[in-house]
Amino acid sequence: MMKFLVGFCILAVVAPAVFAELKCSLANPELPTEWIDLRGDCLVAMRAQIQKEIHASYQYLAMGAYFSRDTVNRPGFAELFFKSAKEEREHGSKLIEYLSMRGQLTDEVTNLIVTPTVSKDEWESGAEALEDALKLETEVTKSIRKLIGVCEKKYNYYHLVDYLTGVYLEEQLHGQRELAGKLSTLKKMMTNHGALGEFLFDKDL
Repeated sequence: MMKFLVGFCILAVVAPAVFAELKCSLANPELPTEWIDLRGDCLVAMRAQIQKEIHASYQYLAMGAYFSRDTVNRPGFAELFFKSAKEEREHGSKLIEYLSMRGQLTDEVTNLIVTPTVSKDEWESGAEALEDALKLETEVTKSIRKLIGVCEKKYNYYHLVDYLTGVYLEEQLHGQRELAGKLSTLKKMMTNHGALGEFLFDKDL
C-alpha cells in the first residue's frame, strides 16, 4: 500500500510536466477557399433559417411540457408536440450539416445558434395549441420559401434550392395539412361533445 501511495505521489508531480510537453500545438493549415462559394444574403438567410428551426423546436417543447402537466394530463397532445420538437431540431441540425458540407463552419460558429425565448407556455385547450402549431409551421414554411427565393434568383445556388424544395418544403406542406386536419376533427368533436371530445381526441393521438 505504501509503495502504491509513493508511486501515485511521484506520478502526480511528474505528470503535469510530461503532458505539457505532449500538448498539441498544430496551427490551422492554409487551405484553398475557391470552393467555398455559399456567400452573401443566401448564407445570412441560411443561418437565420437554422435559428427559425431551433425556435420552433423550443416552442414545441413548451407545448409538450404543458400538456404533460399532471393538472392538464393530455399525453396524446404531449407526445405529438414532443415529436414535433424533435423534428424541428433535426431540421436545424441538417441545415448545419449542409453548411459544413459547403465549408461554412470555419468561423462564426458560436453565434450560429442563439437560445430562443418561448413566447407562450400555456394554452386554454388542445384546439388553441393546434392553431398555434399550424401558425408556427406556416411561419417556418414562409421563411423557407423566402430562403429559396434569395438563393435561387440572386445566386443560382440550384443544389441548395433543390435540397430545400425537395426535402424541407414538401415536409412542411404535408405537416401543415396534417395539423389542419387534426384541428378540424378536434373542433368537430368538441362542438358535439365538449370537453369529452378533446379527451377522446387525445386518446386517439
